[in-house]
Amino acid sequence: MIELYSPLDSLKSGCWFKLICGASFQHLPAIRSLALAHTLAGSDCIDVAADPAAIGAAKEAIAIARAIAIATPSSSPYRQPRSEPWLMVSLNDGEDPHFRKAEFDATQCPSNCPAPCERVCPTDAIAFTEIASGVIDARCYGCGRCLHVCPENLIFARSRVSTPEIVVPLVLQAGIDAIEIHTRSGNFEAFRRLWQAISGNCDRLKLLSISCSDSPDLLDYLESLYRLISPLPCPLIWQTDGRPMSGDLGKSTTHATVKLARKVLNSGIPGYVQLAGGTNQQTVSVLKENGLLGRVAGVAYGSYARKRLAPLLDRLEARSFADGSKPKLERYPDLLWQTVALAREPISQIKPSFSMSNDP
Repeated sequence: MIELYSPLDSLKSGCWFKLICGASFQHLPAIRSLALAHTLAGSDCIDVAADPAAIGAAKEAIAIARAIAIATPSSSPYRQPRSEPWLMVSLNDGEDPHFRKAEFDATQCPSNCPAPCERVCPTDAIAFTEIASGVIDARCYGCGRCLHVCPENLIFARSRVSTPEIVVPLVLQAGIDAIEIHTRSGNFEAFRRLWQAISGNCDRLKLLSISCSDSPDLLDYLESLYRLISPLPCPLIWQTDGRPMSGDLGKSTTHATVKLARKVLNSGIPGYVQLAGGTNQQTVSVLKENGLLGRVAGVAYGSYARKRLAPLLDRLEARSFADGSKPKLERYPDLLWQTVALAREPISQIKPSFSMSNDP
């Protein structure tokens, strides 16, 4: 049987697991399926775009997972979970690779172009068909891989920055549990403007996360942010974003986030430390090798976790109905539990008590 943790218990115990759907990823069927599978698999947090439709898809999936868990036989580890994952949205205080979309005019592409952009896209967000030609906006999460392979230099990135006065009330009204702010060294004034819009509603949050990549003056910057936001009525996570959106590229990408996590941990700054950016199947073993497993609060997985489930979700999407409606994962039990079992594998690395032998 699985020993179930509440999200707060997981933070305190060093076995926190977060699924990152993507700050710019708005493919609602995929978000719904990912959230459903990861809720049943035992994730502590699901991070989605600050978009009411994405939030709604994730909330619907969490509710469906609750109903499935209650209806599942008592011998199953999914019977009546004690808690549900916290729902998080990501905001940014300036330009950030997580908050961009690729864009180009497909009519300008040469007819003989081998379309390397289509081949490198990890989410099939680029297509050249009669139905859709160019970037499928909802599928693009801003990894930027297509930008560097276009032989004609036709592809560019369209960035967006959160408008606090509009976005913050919108996401809070949607009933989210946590906010993550993506920032970088030198952005203090921009961070403060965003924080002013958030701070009055902190008592409604269960968690605040601050995501930042490495830089020479990072620790001084984090200290200045901590002084600004203190005291907090909720827990704080420092997300060490080692190599953003690269976890699906290869095993070595995880080293940057482990190195950054050690740097933040050794600084002694108050708050939990959680890895992201390049996290993959090697992350937990590298943490163990460095004596950091148990010292860090946990790990967030984005592109790596999504890529693992993509073949199963593609099988689901291939069943789309003639009227254009999308099939729902819970209506295909065999596929559902295959997806849950696959989602659970990286979770079991950080939560060793999770057994995979009792799946329905």
